[in-house]
Amino acid sequence: MTATGSIGLIAIFLVDALNLFYISLLGVKELAAAIGFSATLMFFTVSVAIGFTIATSALVSRALGRGSREDAAAMGGAAIVIMALTLAVLSAIVWPFLHPLLALLGATGQTLELATRFMQIVLPSSALVAVGMCTTGIMRGAGDARRSMYVTLSSGFAAAILDPILIFGFGLGLDGAAISTVLARVLMVVVGLHGAMVVHRLVAWPNLARLRNAARPFFVIGLPAVATQLATPVGNAYVTAEIARFGDDAVAGWAIIGRLVPVAFGVIFALSGAVGPILGQNYGARRYDRLMSVMRDSLLVTLAYVIAAWALLAIFRHQIADLFGATAAARDLIEFFCLFAAGSFLFNGALFVANAAFNNLGYPGYSTIFNWGRATLGTIPFVWIGAHHYGASGVIGGWALGSVMFGIAALIWCFRIVRDVADRAPPGPPLPGPPPASHSPFSTGKASTMLD
Repeated sequence: MTATGSIGLIAIFLVDALNLFYISLLGVKELAAAIGFSATLMFFTVSVAIGFTIATSALVSRALGRGSREDAAAMGGAAIVIMALTLAVLSAIVWPFLHPLLALLGATGQTLELATRFMQIVLPSSALVAVGMCTTGIMRGAGDARRSMYVTLSSGFAAAILDPILIFGFGLGLDGAAISTVLARVLMVVVGLHGAMVVHRLVAWPNLARLRNAARPFFVIGLPAVATQLATPVGNAYVTAEIARFGDDAVAGWAIIGRLVPVAFGVIFALSGAVGPILGQNYGARRYDRLMSVMRDSLLVTLAYVIAAWALLAIFRHQIADLFGATAAARDLIEFFCLFAAGSFLFNGALFVANAAFNNLGYPGYSTIFNWGRATLGTIPFVWIGAHHYGASGVIGGWALGSVMFGIAALIWCFRIVRDVADRAPPGPPLPGPPPASHSPFSTGKASTMLD
């Protein structure tokens, strides 16, 4: 599950990095900075889709774990409709305010105009992202990581081919990058619906009654998961605003770091996505004895992978900066990240895995608390102090340092939750009906009832 998820995610983010690389070849620093501001704003809408995908995967996997394929298909269809409508409405609300929102992030002058134009092209396709991501959640809930990977791989390959053609071949520049993004999302939807509907038959289009029945358990998990996911772009928006004080070169460096992170640590992102359905199916099947071993193995993989990736980033930091043509402040930030800040993903990885456990075991409120703590108390004071004393590099250092305490705290609390769930009942075959409700004040309770 992790290996195939890693391939799909890294392909997407690698293409995103190539997109920025192509733009950097045009030799206009405002273009790279515009991509950085746009990415920060797009992160908000994508985070909503990620949160709802978590709910989709959790509910589909639980239904399949207890042997109810009909419920799984009903939830799959309802989830697609809910996610598409939600992202379409959200995009329509945000679209008129793109200019002031980007200005609020610190974009000015030509950079502000370029970023606004890019977002005006890309933002209306947010509903496509929602549908594509929902289908990956359905297939991962069924344990089909390979076809889930195909969804993201197809999008990545499409963008990799279209980017240079539209940016250079047709001379469209930044507009070409935006159009490429939209077309890649269309292909993502086509491939995803084929896998979820045709291959797995886990999409039953809902009537109004089924949609109402599905909405409650979906939103009980989905809304806290969205709130959890929104914490990261909020924290990143604050970092972007602080970085913007040091000029477009610094923003361009931050944009490049934003592309490096998912490429270098895509395995960790994929691991948290893989852990969720595995926990969900075992939870639905009452195999509580497996929960603790899944968590321990996940953390061992996190530790080994982050140390290896961090070492490679540190060794090749100069070559990475050269690849993007980074100079001045941008180069300093990239090299600082590779040498020091990348190590913080030991703790970010722990937080990701803990969040997966919280969301799939009926405690999504805890993932919300820890993620927002990381994005506020773990970001704002550290970044402010770093910026005040050490400039742009201090911003990156503060951003990295804040993850330490919240990663450790989330991990400790997660093992306590898993132990409590595992001790609640002896291992055994699935029982009729939904899993027992959690006793936490943040419990979803009825989230696991599906459509029963």
